[in-house]
Amino acid sequence: MQTLDFILSEKINHWLQGNYDTLTKQQIQKLVDEEAYTELTDAFYKDLEFGTGGLRGMMGPGTNRINQYTIGAATQGLSNYLTKKYPNEIVHVAIAHDSRNNSDFFAKITADVFSANGIIVHLFKELRPTPALSFAVRTLNCRGGVVITASHNPKEYNGYKAYGADGGQLTAPDDELVMQEVAKIKSIDAVNFNRIDQNIQIIGEEIDHLYLDSIVKLSLSQDAIHRQKDLKIVYSPIHGTGITLVPQALQHFGFEHVILVEEQTKPDGNFPTVVYPNPEEKEALTLALEKAKAVNADLVLATDPDADRVGVAIKNKEGEFILLNGNQTASLLINYLLAAWEKKGKLTGNEYIIKTIVTTHLIEEIARSKNVTCYNTLTGFKFIGALMTALEGEKTFIGGGEESYGFLIGELVRDKDAVISCAFIAEMTAFYKDQGLSLYDALLNMYQQYGLYKETLISITKKGKTGAEEIKTMMQNFRTNTPNSLGGSKVIQLKDYELGKETNLLTGIVSNLNFPTSDVLQFITDDGSIISARPSGTEPKIKFYCSVKTDLPDKTMFNRVDKMLDAKIAAIMNDLGI
Repeated sequence: MQTLDFILSEKINHWLQGNYDTLTKQQIQKLVDEEAYTELTDAFYKDLEFGTGGLRGMMGPGTNRINQYTIGAATQGLSNYLTKKYPNEIVHVAIAHDSRNNSDFFAKITADVFSANGIIVHLFKELRPTPALSFAVRTLNCRGGVVITASHNPKEYNGYKAYGADGGQLTAPDDELVMQEVAKIKSIDAVNFNRIDQNIQIIGEEIDHLYLDSIVKLSLSQDAIHRQKDLKIVYSPIHGTGITLVPQALQHFGFEHVILVEEQTKPDGNFPTVVYPNPEEKEALTLALEKAKAVNADLVLATDPDADRVGVAIKNKEGEFILLNGNQTASLLINYLLAAWEKKGKLTGNEYIIKTIVTTHLIEEIARSKNVTCYNTLTGFKFIGALMTALEGEKTFIGGGEESYGFLIGELVRDKDAVISCAFIAEMTAFYKDQGLSLYDALLNMYQQYGLYKETLISITKKGKTGAEEIKTMMQNFRTNTPNSLGGSKVIQLKDYELGKETNLLTGIVSNLNFPTSDVLQFITDDGSIISARPSGTEPKIKFYCSVKTDLPDKTMFNRVDKMLDAKIAAIMNDLGI
């Protein structure tokens, strides 16, 4: 243990000698005996903290790992927070989990601790999508909720998302207050794991029925769906929770030809048919695309393990399936929703949509053309949900989303929702097909009307303690050495969301940004390109978002203009040294 610093050694010895189970101690002792100091350091050098998506990390023993003790401590802290915030009532919470290894066990631990603290738990009897948890919190008038999931991360990961009474993920100051309560727990002995059975109520199909019936009421094009009910939709849950609700939602909307990717319908935390269960990755849709080609499908949909994100594939002019990125899907959805609302005479000037600061500005152009307000939030759907709650009763939310494949239509939940998104993407496809158009036609028409916007995301992984330090250094270098130009265009504006300052680099005028503090930098160039740098709040990565745009005078020019924008993005990334 001499190669570990004193604090790390103390933390490791505490776990070896404390009130932890035998298997956990054996796993730690094995690492000690093998002198696996790098792994021990990564497991203990810090405590897991709430990021943009709550707790998330690799499973295993240690303070920086997801295990029954870090889950238990988080739940004890959350319990203490809830009982203090609502001192004169019996507090209710809802709990759900995804298909990952140990998710059901971690959900049980969470229920045990809540119940032991006198909190009434509404526990889904089996795996359910994250949006179903948000819906349950709101429907059952809970004061909070938890879903055990690591979204689209590799199989070694798991996580813990905490929700407030509005059905949205916790935001400041509540997330900070919860962490303060967790920080007060200096020993695992301070966590009450003694389950009280009468405080735990099992929920399931009754919530499903309410959720699905509510979704259908939001439909905008039932006539078109009726005429296009045979639309061929290939769907894959990628071994996740989507299988419990997505096919049912499509059927409730009226689609009769939903074709499942059978090899991926069984929930399995090992995700045996994919490298990563991430619908952003083409590899994850390999089987779905093969099935789509075999049946000549109109649309391909694939959801991540907790069914809050959806990947989409459509046919191009040559009949080949292409993957839409998150910005394209979000833009198509907003364009369709606003047009449908306008057609029905529902736009009054009091409606709004929401996107994040790194999501395509094409959405703002579309909203502006319909006199619909477009709000921007920090990255993370919890900020979208919080703004929806703040505006509830004052303005009408139509839809919103973020570039990372998360979208929401309507006000039923306060988180990204791939169940309702799948239903509306299918409805949108049917709407256009009813007019003799494909979704690809709709995409090109949108670009011709509003301009061709193209975005690219580059993620650089930096694991462990040294990786976190490297990412911090990269961000500091960008702050102190702002590039003069990117991709041949002068950088004219710098937005630093950590400092809360916006600087006009031409005039030197500095103004305040009205956003919560966040470690994000944005460079805006003279030609309208926007480049954002942001360390991930849930993964050991730094992410670079690049958005460029130009006119598309004619749809036949799409491929040529698209390649031109690719070259521009490459030049910008090269200038950044990425």
